[in-house]
Amino acid sequence: MSKPQVGIIMGSQSDLPVMSEAADILEELGVTIEVTVVSAHRTPHRMVEYAEKAASRDLKVIIAGAGGAAHLPGMVASLTTLPVIGVPVKSRNSIDGWDSVLSILQMPGGIPVATVALDGAKNAGILAAEIIGAFDQKIGKNLQDYKESLKEKVLESAKSMEENGWRGNKIGFKK
Repeated sequence: MSKPQVGIIMGSQSDLPVMSEAADILEELGVTIEVTVVSAHRTPHRMVEYAEKAASRDLKVIIAGAGGAAHLPGMVASLTTLPVIGVPVKSRNSIDGWDSVLSILQMPGGIPVATVALDGAKNAGILAAEIIGAFDQKIGKNLQDYKESLKEKVLESAKSMEENGWRGNKIGFKK
């Protein structure tokens, strides 16, 4: 097994149903991963060690998911030069997810965190693959094929609608 290229971390195992979407798409695209729990509040020393050693372990990108106050992505970004992608997670103690979104999005100058939509781990995985794919032709080709498959699905959907009597007009589609 190759060394992991992307580290997927989360503040709690309860975030795994969301964060597994990043793991799934990365594996589909041929990107090697590692997945673990690293809490900014409950295991701060583990978080510091993980972030500080990530580059020396040949990770290329870190995806960090967190709910509530969502400090994990920003704290990790403050401790590494690797790109960090934050996934705000709507947790049970969340203020409708906005606390997580704003905590990750509103980073101070000098400590950027790329932020995806609430529970948007799949897009975080795609973004991580795009970063790696900029330098790895195989991953880049896998991404190109993936995006082509998305296009084909839309075209098939449009064709199916047309075949079933839906037609376009100036204000949209009608039957």
